[in-house]
Amino acid sequence: MRVQHISKHIHHKPILVDIDFSVEPGSIIGIVGRNGSGKTTLLRSLAGILTPTRGSVYIDGLDIFKHPEIKKQIIFVPDSTEALKNYSTKELIYLYKNIYPEFDTSYLFSLMKRFKLSQISKIGNYSKGQKALFTLITAFATGASYILLDEPTDGLDVIVKKQVLQLLVEEVSDRRLAVLISSHRLDELEFMVNEVIFIKKGKVDSHYELDTMKNQYKKIQLAFAGKMPETLENELEVLDKTGKVYTVLIPRGSRPLEEKISDSRPLFYEELPMSLEDYFVAKLGGPDDV
Repeated sequence: MRVQHISKHIHHKPILVDIDFSVEPGSIIGIVGRNGSGKTTLLRSLAGILTPTRGSVYIDGLDIFKHPEIKKQIIFVPDSTEALKNYSTKELIYLYKNIYPEFDTSYLFSLMKRFKLSQISKIGNYSKGQKALFTLITAFATGASYILLDEPTDGLDVIVKKQVLQLLVEEVSDRRLAVLISSHRLDELEFMVNEVIFIKKGKVDSHYELDTMKNQYKKIQLAFAGKMPETLENELEVLDKTGKVYTVLIPRGSRPLEEKISDSRPLFYEELPMSLEDYFVAKLGGPDDV
């Protein structure tokens, strides 16, 4: 999949601005950004549900908006199943089989059995977690090559969530699917993704392989006899402050900054493991919204 310079305006307001990246088979890509940054609009545009104001999406060199038949290779799973609540499982299977020629009913039933989901007269009678689970495994059964997930684990209990995440990783590995996931659960994304795309105010702020991203910064904990020296305060990205202890990020390999920290004679200095959440704070300005 090639996402080529997509922009989207809604009511004359720019929601997406010149989004450009590629998606390779066998990859899991996390779409990360603060609330209102355009993540869901991006996924809907990639699925062909929304038509971009500019730019387009290509699969195997074909524009999905000029060749709508190619959309059968894409499935979008929204964060809400409200639109499906009055359908029975049988009706939804019939619907999906008519949209996706490679829909595998036997595979769907095997997954329903695995996750103890019974056929039902109305999807709305499932619990919230069961609804999320059913739409997710239905997506895998479509035979689509590109699966777009918006908050896929919302409503799932811890045990089922782990099973679903494991299933997702297995499917990508075995069938060479490509999955794009928008989620505020950064700890879950860190378990799954190969790459992370950070969206800020409708633009791609950065796009990294996960391992490369973590090697860009160093997370350290510092303590001072009093307040952190002003010479450092303006140069360090402070993640947390508890009493006299500061948790900060610094660019890895920044010798002048490390020397400045050493010269300030901290009472305590320790390097900590770097997480995706830490990088989110560094790139997007705060942990308040994801």
